[in-house]
Amino acid sequence: MRNVPLASVDAIARPVLAIGTDYPPGTMLHTHSHRRAQLLYGATGVMEVGTDDGAWVVPPQRGVWIPAGKPHRVRMLGVSTRSLYIEPRDAPRKGDQCEVLNVSPLLRQLLMEAIEVPVKYDRQGRDGVLMKLVLHEVAGAEALPLLHVPLPREAALAGLCVEFLRRPDIHAPPATWAGQLNVSERTFNRRFSLETGMAFGRWRQRACVLVALSRLAAGEPVTTVALDMGYDSPGAFSTMFRKTLGRPPSHFTMA
Repeated sequence: MRNVPLASVDAIARPVLAIGTDYPPGTMLHTHSHRRAQLLYGATGVMEVGTDDGAWVVPPQRGVWIPAGKPHRVRMLGVSTRSLYIEPRDAPRKGDQCEVLNVSPLLRQLLMEAIEVPVKYDRQGRDGVLMKLVLHEVAGAEALPLLHVPLPREAALAGLCVEFLRRPDIHAPPATWAGQLNVSERTFNRRFSLETGMAFGRWRQRACVLVALSRLAAGEPVTTVALDMGYDSPGAFSTMFRKTLGRPPSHFTMA
C-alpha cells in the first residue's frame, strides 16, 4: 500500500500492515500516537523523532521503532518511508522507549516487498510468511543508541535541554546551567546524570552530533554547522563527528 492513511486500514484483522508514504521536505507530523506499534523506515532523507523523554535522529537506511501508544512527533527532511504497523500482541520488541535500528539488507528488501502486499493478505500463504519473516528481522535488528539523546523528566532541566537542542554549543559550561537552576555545579552534574543516565559533557557532545546530522542532511555546509556550534575549526568538528558516528560529516551531506 502506498500513501494510504493508517486510519483507513487500522481495523483490518492482520498482525502487520505495511504502508509506503512520500513526504515533502520539512513535513512536520505533530505529536500523535498509534494503536499499533510502528517501525518507521526512511528509504531516503533524515527523520527527527521526539517524545517527552528523548530525541532521535534517523539517517537514511535506518529505522525507528515506536512502541504502541507512544506519543511522538516526526520532522521529515526529504523522506520516503516504509512503515510497518504491528498489533501490540505481535510486537517483536518490548519496552516503552523508541529505538533507532540498523536495517539489514534482508530487512530492507522485506520492507520494500511488504508495501506491495494487499491489505487483506492470506495469512497462511506467501504474503503471510513474508510478514512473519519481517517480524523476525525486526526482533533481531541492532539498536543504535548513539542516535538518541535522553531528556530529563524534571521540567526545569528538560527545558534547558530542549533549548540546547535548538541552539547547541559544544562549549556550553555546566556552571551556566547550574546557575540557571540555582544549584551548585556539583549538584547539577549529579542531578543531570541521574535524570539522563549520561554525564553532561557526553550528552552535550551527542546532542551536537544529532543536531548537526539534521542540518547536514538539509544541505548546510560542514563549515557553517561546525562554527555555529562553537567548534574551533571544521577539522575539529569532523574528528568528533567521525569518532561518534564512525563516518565523516560528508557522508551525510546532500549530494
